[in-house]
Amino acid sequence: MTGTSKQKTLKTSTQIKYLKGVGEKRAAKLSKLGIFTVGDLIYFFPRAYDDRSKTVSIAEAVEGEVNVIRAAVCMPVTEHKIRKGMTIYKTKVTDGYMLMNLTFFNNKYVKDMLVEGEEYIFAGKVKIRAYTAEMSSPSFEKAESGERIRPVYRQTEGLNSKAVEKLALTALDCTELTDFLPVSLRDAYCLMPLESALRNMHAPESEDLFEEAKRRLIFEELLMLQIGLMRLKSKNSKTTACVIPGDFTKDFFSLLPFEMTNAQKRAVAECVENMKLTVPMNRLLQGDVGSGKTAVAAALVYNAAKNGWQSALMAPTEVLAQQHYKTFLRFFENTDIKVELLTGSTPAAEKKAIKNRLLSGETDFAVGTHALIQKDVRFGRLGFVITDEQHRFGVNQRTALGEKGEQPHTLVMSATPIPRTLALIIYSDLDLSVLDELPKGRQKIETYCVNSEKRERAYGYVKKHLVEGRQGYIVCPLIEESEERELISAHELYKELSDGFFRGFSVGLLHGKMKADEKRAVMNEFAKGNIQLLVSTTVIEVGIDVPNAVIMVIENAERFGLSQLHQLRGRIGRGEHKSTCILISDAQNEDAVHRLKVMCSTADGFKIADEDLKQRGPGDFFGSRQHGLPDLKIADMMTDTAVLRETRQAAQKMLKENPALEGEDYRGLREKINEMFTRVMN
Repeated sequence: MTGTSKQKTLKTSTQIKYLKGVGEKRAAKLSKLGIFTVGDLIYFFPRAYDDRSKTVSIAEAVEGEVNVIRAAVCMPVTEHKIRKGMTIYKTKVTDGYMLMNLTFFNNKYVKDMLVEGEEYIFAGKVKIRAYTAEMSSPSFEKAESGERIRPVYRQTEGLNSKAVEKLALTALDCTELTDFLPVSLRDAYCLMPLESALRNMHAPESEDLFEEAKRRLIFEELLMLQIGLMRLKSKNSKTTACVIPGDFTKDFFSLLPFEMTNAQKRAVAECVENMKLTVPMNRLLQGDVGSGKTAVAAALVYNAAKNGWQSALMAPTEVLAQQHYKTFLRFFENTDIKVELLTGSTPAAEKKAIKNRLLSGETDFAVGTHALIQKDVRFGRLGFVITDEQHRFGVNQRTALGEKGEQPHTLVMSATPIPRTLALIIYSDLDLSVLDELPKGRQKIETYCVNSEKRERAYGYVKKHLVEGRQGYIVCPLIEESEERELISAHELYKELSDGFFRGFSVGLLHGKMKADEKRAVMNEFAKGNIQLLVSTTVIEVGIDVPNAVIMVIENAERFGLSQLHQLRGRIGRGEHKSTCILISDAQNEDAVHRLKVMCSTADGFKIADEDLKQRGPGDFFGSRQHGLPDLKIADMMTDTAVLRETRQAAQKMLKENPALEGEDYRGLREKINEMFTRVMN
């Protein structure tokens, strides 16, 4: 392989500006691609490959498709001025059997680049004529270097794919690379050495070697992910002082004005059995929008309180925390369980009093935001903690709440459904309970997609529901005016609708940049029915529970991910009335159109999550990178399931034999895992 004999002078941690051919200016451009070190560049894999190794003769070319043809230039390039601003350049090439005409537009450099008598690899669409063929503006390279699999990289202004390719190969030639996977592991799973794998990703020698390289790199990435998550789980498996032996589930169920679903009963039973043990429960409660996760949590809080333990629930936003607080007050209104709300906007004097009651044990259950994990918040006897919408918290934030007690039991709630097998891998630091049925009385939500020409008709349908005494939402992707003028902002739309189409109705505005007390006031008015129509951004995505809200219009629906659209839609259909969601979009993009069709065809959150994962990949699916799941550069958890199983087996075996991964053989792997998880822990 090229470059392997050169002296290695750089480390993967070396700043990219010190790589030959980069410097300060190029480093700034590379930073836009997320490349800051030499290692970042080496692991910046092509987004696609252009296989120039499989050439065809001119006679074999398929009309209308991109063909790769090896041919020699058989006449000088000629220049023809067609009109002002348009010059075409022509030549002929031959593969030894047939001629092909080449045409280039406004490319004066082609005269010097194509030399008569020399062979090149041409790639482009072919038109077949009676005795010849034509190719317009093909890409080309000299034959000795062009007949290969070409990488295609993401690019940025001033830095094209070819430039990135050249820099990546320079980095491989200059950088000291140590294979951090133990030789025994590489042998057991037939894995290519690291440097060979990286080189065959950037400059594949053959299709077979490329596939072998890709498998090696997917394996290492998924292995590190699984070892890291398994080690997190083992850290959470210390002995707990918070043993909760008494089962008061039946007492709680008797307080409810409704019957729990079988899925809810099963989840409560699984948690209660965990909480009886001396190892703290660490369980993910996963359920679709409206599946009744809060009722399960309430049963467990009741059980903890009756056993003499305090509980705490942390929500990502004040709106959601307030919603939970009101819900739990209703659950416990006929009990002696004392519930308190603690958020950033709680008045100072009230905060102090709440903190005193938490420390004394007078308060049984605290609901709040990040305010709960402040240093001066202490509990007298914290035995059970809950985090809601866990992907919105860093791992350290989740851990910080647990540190308020002595290894308390933990329940993590998420309305982002993912396939069970995938959840077991991604959340391998947690056990799993799934709510896979909806409570009785939940209404099916009819969903339609229309273009902007039918917007007024959609608004008319909203108005019909408001006249009947119902309430509704109109959701926008932007808060205020921006250069993205084609998008309707919440501010603009609120003003336009309240002064125009919905004049005479009570219209409210809600968005994330409002102060907490302003949000609270708007939501209270909406919950009371004083606001009939709420124009909002995605701040309503989780936690808003207004049974009388039955109609939702989502503007520029193509701007949202599938799971986010599903979360938004879940704000309606929560009462006895039929509900409708209308998606407004003029999108022509194939992926966007498919996404909207999926929304209209199913209300099954697990099917929607599958589609979302396929379209966006796990990193984007779980939100920004600090939300607890490391960024995967090459592995795809939806398609690489065979490697997932292999790496799970390998990780379990390694940790069983060497839990701390001690020894020189594992030093590199330890460092890489720590590096991978350091990025997402805060």
